Amino acid sequence: MEKFDKLTGIAAPMPLVNIDTDMIIPKVFLKTIKRSGLGVNLFDEMRYDRQGNEIEDFVLNKPAYREAKIIVAGDNFGCGSSREHAPWALADFGIRCVISTSFADIFYNNCFKNGILPIVLPQEDVDKLMDDAERGANAVVTVDLEAQEITGPDGGKVTFDLDPFKKHCLLNGLDDIGLTMEKSASIESFEAKASQERPWV
Repeated sequence: MEKFDKLTGIAAPMPLVNIDTDMIIPKVFLKTIKRSGLGVNLFDEMRYDRQGNEIEDFVLNKPAYREAKIIVAGDNFGCGSSREHAPWALADFGIRCVISTSFADIFYNNCFKNGILPIVLPQEDVDKLMDDAERGANAVVTVDLEAQEITGPDGGKVTFDLDPFKKHCLLNGLDDIGLTMEKSASIESFEAKASQERPWV
Protein backbone atom coordinates (compact mmCIF):
# COMPACT_ATOMS: atom_id res chain seq x y z
CA MET A 1 0.00 0.00 0.00
CA GLU A 2 1.23 3.49 -0.85
CA LYS A 3 2.41 5.48 2.17
CA PHE A 4 0.56 8.63 3.18
CA ASP A 5 2.55 11.37 4.86
CA LYS A 6 1.88 14.80 3.35
CA LEU A 7 -0.60 15.47 0.55
CA THR A 8 -0.92 18.73 -1.37
CA GLY A 9 -3.57 19.04 -4.04
CA ILE A 10 -6.82 20.50 -5.27
CA ALA A 11 -9.79 20.01 -2.95
CA ALA A 12 -13.14 19.43 -4.64
CA PRO A 13 -16.32 20.59 -2.87
CA MET A 14 -19.13 18.01 -2.62
CA PRO A 15 -21.58 19.46 -0.08
CA LEU A 16 -24.17 16.69 -0.57
CA VAL A 17 -25.11 14.72 2.55
CA ASN A 18 -25.49 10.93 2.63
CA ILE A 19 -23.26 10.21 -0.38
CA ASP A 20 -23.58 6.43 -0.34
CA THR A 21 -21.31 3.77 -1.80
CA ASP A 22 -23.65 3.17 -4.74
CA MET A 23 -23.23 6.83 -5.69
CA ILE A 24 -19.47 6.50 -5.31
CA ILE A 25 -19.30 3.38 -7.53
CA PRO A 26 -22.62 1.96 -8.85
CA LYS A 27 -23.26 -1.75 -8.36
CA VAL A 28 -22.97 -2.50 -12.10
CA PHE A 29 -19.20 -1.97 -11.79
CA LEU A 30 -18.68 -4.39 -8.90
CA LYS A 31 -17.92 -7.42 -11.08
CA THR A 32 -14.16 -6.88 -10.92
CA ILE A 33 -11.85 -7.94 -8.10
CA LYS A 34 -9.08 -5.64 -9.34
CA ARG A 35 -8.38 -2.43 -7.48
CA SER A 36 -7.44 -0.58 -10.66
CA GLY A 37 -9.63 0.71 -13.48
CA LEU A 38 -12.57 1.87 -11.38
CA GLY A 39 -11.62 5.56 -11.32
CA VAL A 40 -13.24 6.25 -14.66
CA ASN A 41 -16.59 5.17 -13.16
CA LEU A 42 -16.24 7.05 -9.87
CA PHE A 43 -19.56 8.86 -9.24
CA ASP A 44 -20.63 7.45 -12.62
CA GLU A 45 -24.31 8.36 -12.44
CA MET A 46 -23.47 11.94 -11.44
CA ARG A 47 -20.58 12.35 -13.90
CA TYR A 48 -22.21 11.01 -17.07
CA ASP A 49 -25.60 11.16 -18.78
CA ARG A 50 -27.32 8.07 -20.21
CA GLN A 51 -25.40 8.45 -23.46
CA GLY A 52 -22.08 8.41 -21.61
CA ASN A 53 -21.40 12.12 -22.08
CA GLU A 54 -19.91 14.11 -19.23
CA ILE A 55 -22.29 16.26 -17.22
CA GLU A 56 -20.52 19.62 -17.23
CA ASP A 57 -21.94 20.81 -13.91
CA PHE A 58 -20.59 17.87 -11.90
CA VAL A 59 -17.63 19.06 -9.87
CA LEU A 60 -15.07 16.47 -10.99
CA ASN A 61 -15.87 17.23 -14.64
CA LYS A 62 -15.00 20.90 -14.23
CA PRO A 63 -11.49 21.74 -15.52
CA ALA A 64 -10.34 23.07 -12.13
CA TYR A 65 -11.19 19.81 -10.32
CA ARG A 66 -10.25 17.07 -12.80
CA GLU A 67 -7.01 16.44 -10.91
CA ALA A 68 -8.51 16.77 -7.42
CA LYS A 69 -6.82 14.72 -4.70
CA ILE A 70 -9.09 15.73 -1.83
CA ILE A 71 -12.87 15.80 -1.42
CA VAL A 72 -14.60 18.03 1.11
CA ALA A 73 -17.99 16.37 1.57
CA GLY A 74 -21.28 16.69 3.39
CA ASP A 75 -22.26 14.61 6.40
CA ASN A 76 -22.38 10.79 6.47
CA PHE A 77 -20.06 10.10 3.53
CA GLY A 78 -19.77 6.46 2.42
CA CYS A 79 -23.04 5.20 3.86
CA GLY A 80 -24.96 2.34 2.26
CA SER A 81 -23.59 -1.08 1.36
CA SER A 82 -20.16 -2.14 2.56
CA ARG A 83 -18.43 -2.43 -0.84
CA GLU A 84 -14.64 -2.02 -0.74
CA HIS A 85 -14.88 -1.00 -4.41
CA ALA A 86 -15.82 2.49 -3.17
CA PRO A 87 -12.37 3.35 -1.77
CA TRP A 88 -10.82 1.46 -4.71
CA ALA A 89 -12.59 3.81 -7.13
CA LEU A 90 -11.63 6.91 -5.16
CA ALA A 91 -7.97 5.87 -5.00
CA ASP A 92 -7.87 4.92 -8.68
CA PHE A 93 -9.21 8.36 -9.61
CA GLY A 94 -6.51 9.95 -7.45
CA ILE A 95 -8.47 10.89 -4.33
CA ARG A 96 -6.26 10.29 -1.28
CA CYS A 97 -8.23 12.20 1.36
CA VAL A 98 -11.91 12.79 2.14
CA ILE A 99 -13.00 15.35 4.73
CA SER A 100 -16.46 15.26 6.32
CA THR A 101 -18.28 15.64 9.62
CA SER A 102 -18.94 11.88 9.68
CA PHE A 103 -18.43 8.64 7.76
CA ALA A 104 -20.13 5.27 7.69
CA ASP A 105 -18.04 2.94 9.86
CA ILE A 106 -17.25 0.25 7.27
CA PHE A 107 -16.34 2.76 4.57
CA TYR A 108 -14.19 4.68 7.08
CA ASN A 109 -12.19 1.57 8.01
CA ASN A 110 -11.89 0.43 4.39
CA CYS A 111 -10.27 3.76 3.51
CA PHE A 112 -7.31 3.09 5.79
CA LYS A 113 -6.79 -0.32 4.19
CA ASN A 114 -6.55 1.35 0.77
CA GLY A 115 -4.26 4.31 1.45
CA ILE A 116 -7.01 6.92 1.82
CA LEU A 117 -7.18 9.27 4.80
CA PRO A 118 -10.76 10.02 5.95
CA ILE A 119 -10.78 13.05 8.25
CA VAL A 120 -13.64 13.82 10.64
CA LEU A 121 -14.01 17.48 11.57
CA PRO A 122 -16.61 19.67 13.28
CA GLN A 123 -19.12 21.32 10.94
CA GLU A 124 -17.50 24.72 11.42
CA ASP A 125 -14.14 23.47 10.14
CA VAL A 126 -15.74 21.57 7.24
CA ASP A 127 -17.58 24.76 6.27
CA LYS A 128 -14.28 26.66 6.16
CA LEU A 129 -12.63 24.00 4.01
CA MET A 130 -15.72 23.78 1.78
CA ASP A 131 -15.37 27.51 1.18
CA ASP A 132 -11.69 27.01 0.35
CA ALA A 133 -12.57 24.15 -2.01
CA GLU A 134 -14.99 26.33 -3.95
CA ARG A 135 -12.09 28.47 -5.22
CA GLY A 136 -11.52 26.23 -8.22
CA ALA A 137 -7.90 26.01 -9.35
CA ASN A 138 -6.89 28.03 -6.28
CA ALA A 139 -8.35 25.42 -3.93
CA VAL A 140 -4.94 23.96 -3.05
CA VAL A 141 -4.95 22.30 0.36
CA THR A 142 -2.16 20.51 2.22
CA VAL A 143 -2.88 17.60 4.56
CA ASP A 144 -0.01 16.75 6.90
CA LEU A 145 -0.71 13.39 8.51
CA GLU A 146 2.31 13.43 10.84
CA ALA A 147 1.29 16.84 12.26
CA GLN A 148 -2.44 16.02 11.93
CA GLU A 149 -2.95 19.41 10.34
CA ILE A 150 -4.73 20.79 7.26
CA THR A 151 -3.49 24.01 5.68
CA GLY A 152 -5.84 25.96 3.44
CA PRO A 153 -4.96 28.15 0.42
CA ASP A 154 -4.64 31.26 2.61
CA GLY A 155 -2.43 29.55 5.18
CA GLY A 156 -5.19 28.93 7.72
CA LYS A 157 -4.73 25.71 9.69
CA VAL A 158 -7.16 23.12 11.01
CA THR A 159 -6.07 20.23 13.24
CA PHE A 160 -7.72 16.82 13.31
CA ASP A 161 -7.77 13.80 15.61
CA LEU A 162 -6.87 10.30 14.46
CA ASP A 163 -6.44 6.91 16.07
CA PRO A 164 -2.67 6.37 16.56
CA PHE A 165 -2.76 2.84 15.12
CA LYS A 166 -4.54 3.96 11.95
CA LYS A 167 -2.07 6.83 11.63
CA HIS A 168 0.85 4.40 11.98
CA CYS A 169 -0.57 2.16 9.25
CA LEU A 170 -1.04 5.01 6.78
CA LEU A 171 2.35 6.59 7.46
CA ASN A 172 4.03 3.26 6.85
CA GLY A 173 1.82 2.02 4.02
CA LEU A 174 0.57 -0.97 5.98
CA ASP A 175 -2.62 -2.78 5.06
CA ASP A 176 -3.64 -6.03 6.81
CA ILE A 177 -1.10 -8.05 4.82
CA GLY A 178 1.63 -5.50 5.48
CA LEU A 179 0.91 -5.67 9.21
CA THR A 180 1.23 -9.44 9.09
CA MET A 181 4.51 -9.24 7.18
CA GLU A 182 5.94 -7.02 9.91
CA LYS A 183 5.83 -10.18 12.04
CA SER A 184 7.54 -12.32 9.38
CA ALA A 185 10.61 -13.03 11.54
CA SER A 186 8.42 -14.27 14.40
CA ILE A 187 6.29 -16.32 12.02
CA GLU A 188 9.34 -17.96 10.46
CA SER A 189 10.79 -18.72 13.89
CA PHE A 190 7.50 -20.28 15.00
CA GLU A 191 7.24 -22.37 11.83
CA ALA A 192 10.85 -23.59 12.15
CA LYS A 193 10.30 -24.59 15.78
CA ALA A 194 6.99 -26.27 14.93
CA SER A 195 8.64 -28.27 12.14
CA GLN A 196 11.29 -29.57 14.54
CA GLU A 197 8.82 -30.46 17.27
CA ARG A 198 6.19 -31.94 14.91
CA PRO A 199 7.94 -33.07 11.74
CA TRP A 200 4.94 -35.19 10.78
CA VAL A 201 2.71 -32.11 10.39
